Amino acid sequence: MRAVTQARYGDSSGLSVTDVDRPTIGATDVLIEVHAAGLDRGTEHLMTGRPWLVRLAGFGVLRPKQPILGFDVSGVVVDVGAEVKRFSVGDEVFGVANGSFAEFAAASEEKLALKPTKISFEQAAVLPVSGITALQALTDVGQLEAGQRVLVIGASGGVGSFAVQLAKALGGSVDGIAGTDNLELVQSLGAENVYDHRVTDIAEIARRYDLILDIGGRNPVRKLRSLLTDNGTLVIVGGENGNRVTGGIGRQVLAVALSPFVSHRLTAFISKEDHSYIERLAQHIETESVTPVIGARFTLDTGPEAMQCLENGEASGKIALVVDPIRNGHRADPRKERT
Repeated sequence: MRAVTQARYGDSSGLSVTDVDRPTIGATDVLIEVHAAGLDRGTEHLMTGRPWLVRLAGFGVLRPKQPILGFDVSGVVVDVGAEVKRFSVGDEVFGVANGSFAEFAAASEEKLALKPTKISFEQAAVLPVSGITALQALTDVGQLEAGQRVLVIGASGGVGSFAVQLAKALGGSVDGIAGTDNLELVQSLGAENVYDHRVTDIAEIARRYDLILDIGGRNPVRKLRSLLTDNGTLVIVGGENGNRVTGGIGRQVLAVALSPFVSHRLTAFISKEDHSYIERLAQHIETESVTPVIGARFTLDTGPEAMQCLENGEASGKIALVVDPIRNGHRADPRKERT
C-alpha cells in the first residue's frame, strides 16, 4: 500500500510517499480501508520529535517508531480481529488509528465509532482528535454548565472551531479570539463576539468569563486570570512555541501549581481517546449542532504538502487528506483545494 512516511524526525521536507506493507491487526483491532484522514498538531509534534518529551513518552528517542504519519481516520472495515465485537466487515467507521496517512490503517475497536450518515468521509476524518479534545476540555475538565459565558482563544483552528460549536450546543454563551482573516468564520460557528488577536490585547476585553479555553496560546496566566469571573475556570489546551525539551507546557505547570492558592480553577490536561467520546461527537453531528470545518484538502500523494500547510498555519479549521477521492465523491486538486 502507499503511505506518507518518515525515516527521521524533522519538518515536512523529510516526508515521502512510499510503498509499505499493509498493517497487521491484533485480536481487538480492525483493518480500515482509509477513505480520508485528518491532520492535527499531535501529528506535527511526532513528525518533528519536538518537544523532546514526545520522544521520551515512547515514540522513539533517535527516530520515530511509527514511520507512517496520522491518527484521524475514516473509512470502511475490511477485516476484524478474533475478539472484535462492535464492528463487522463493511462498516463505515471513523476515529483514531495508527498511521492513517495510508491506504489501509489498523485501529483498536475502542477508538472507533460508526460514521454518521449526514457527513462525508472527509468531514468524519477531521473530527476525532480535535473534537475529542474540545469536548473533554469543555465538559470533563471545564465542567461547562448551561448559561455560562465561555471564551475560546484560538477559535478558528482545529480544536477551536469544534470548541465554539460544542460550547454553544451545550448551552454556553460563546466569544472567540482569532486572526483577522478568520473573524467571520468564528462568528458563523456561533460566537457572539469575536476579537482579532492581532489588534486586541486580551487585557482590554471588558467581559468576564466563567470558562476560558486557551488553545495553543501564548498569553501569560496572569492575563488570562484577569478575564475570569471570581470562581471561573481556565483550561489550557496544548502549547506551542516553547523550548525544545518541554515545549509549551511551562504555562500548564505554572497554572496547575498556582491553582490551589487562588479562587480560580487553573487546569491543563491530556485528552483520552475512547469510543464513548467519539460517539458523543457523532450525536452532535446527527443533530447538526456541530459541522466540521475543512479549510484545505490534499490527496495522499501530496501528504507532505499537507503537513507543510499545517506547519505554516495556512488553513482555517481542519485539513483533510483524501485517500480515496472517487469514493468520497470528490477528486482533490493534484496539489490542494481550499474551501
